[in-house]
Amino acid sequence: MNKKLVAVAVAGVLAAPLAAQAQTANVTLYGRLNVDYELVNGRQADGSNPTVSRLSSNSSRLGVRGTESLGGGLNAIFQIEQNVSGDTGNSSTSGFASRETFVGLQGGWGTFKMGKFLMPYDDLHPIFGNVPTYTTSILSTADLWSQGTLSKFGGGFDARLGNSLRYDSPVYSGFNYSAQVSLRDSSGFADNIGPSANAANPLLGGDNGDHASELRHAYVFGIAGYYNNGPIQAGIGYERNVKVRNYAVTGGTVNADDYAVTVTGAYNFGVIRPALVYERLEYEVPQTAATTSTSLAKLKRDFWGISATAPIGPGALYAFFGDALSGKGSAPDGSRVGGLTKGTDTKSQQWEVSYTYPLSKRTQVYAGYVKLNNDRNAAYTFNINSYTINTSCTTSQPTCGSNGKPQGIVLGMIHLF
Repeated sequence: MNKKLVAVAVAGVLAAPLAAQAQTANVTLYGRLNVDYELVNGRQADGSNPTVSRLSSNSSRLGVRGTESLGGGLNAIFQIEQNVSGDTGNSSTSGFASRETFVGLQGGWGTFKMGKFLMPYDDLHPIFGNVPTYTTSILSTADLWSQGTLSKFGGGFDARLGNSLRYDSPVYSGFNYSAQVSLRDSSGFADNIGPSANAANPLLGGDNGDHASELRHAYVFGIAGYYNNGPIQAGIGYERNVKVRNYAVTGGTVNADDYAVTVTGAYNFGVIRPALVYERLEYEVPQTAATTSTSLAKLKRDFWGISATAPIGPGALYAFFGDALSGKGSAPDGSRVGGLTKGTDTKSQQWEVSYTYPLSKRTQVYAGYVKLNNDRNAAYTFNINSYTINTSCTTSQPTCGSNGKPQGIVLGMIHLF
């Protein structure tokens, strides 16, 4: 059956007004299934290092998108996208509109949209990330870069944010830019799930925001510029979290501001495409452990990486090395946000190699290996399909031993429709 007819039928079931519009709008049903078999291990809290066999779904999705001409070169656009758990079936948190979902306008002046989607910072990822496997699975290169395993409230810079407004410019001689703000409001749905297990972070705003966030006027702002012309690709991005995270003190909370900046570039020589990336992260954390202190200190980290993509036969070979340097700044030793810890022995390196082979234009298979080589006090884990490791060791616990070093072998298959 024609995909557009199927899309119209699906849209009609979801909403009668959408079915009426489908008579004049260009509506398409699309999706992706990306499922892999993994063998992973990493040191546990009890000191063991078992190898686990598991099946995982990697950013699989199903969506409906469409455009309607409004005349004069102006189009209305929409998209409704949901997560698809190809390994277990969807959970209650993976329902309709759980991924990129928006409505907007598009014209010669650019594109404006409102809804839930990734920040411009994330659009830098494909310049150096594992494009042959769609920058997902445990092969994701955002384990160290951007602390992708964390939600926005937890301090991550690779989150899909609700309550967002975004502008994307037209392309000018290969250059374009994007700007976005996430308002962090409750707007009828608050993903505040109650007190945190971590007493230092009692209020959870997740990736959408909540009433507590809107009362303190929390928001996320991001801007990025991209250049894509001939063999050259490059980009620079900045993202700032304003009052998103907070720490409990006597009588209330103190709000923290964080930021991330990345510069990346690649050059395609034909036989090989090398790419480079640099990132600076900076978090505000408590100056002291005392719950009465309202002063905040800086926790900083530099990261750099190099990757290469090369056509080998009909497929593509990808290799990546990234180095997250030790945590620094005015924060006390042992301060931690996600896997980033202040002090000695807090570096981590990511090693990765993969090969992707096309069976057709829509179906691919791939294989790969990835390892996070955490120093004794670093605590990073996989961004997609995280694997629980020991993360209890910090510089303030010299007798703890060492944290886990997760690694894994992947065999996967992707189908696009």
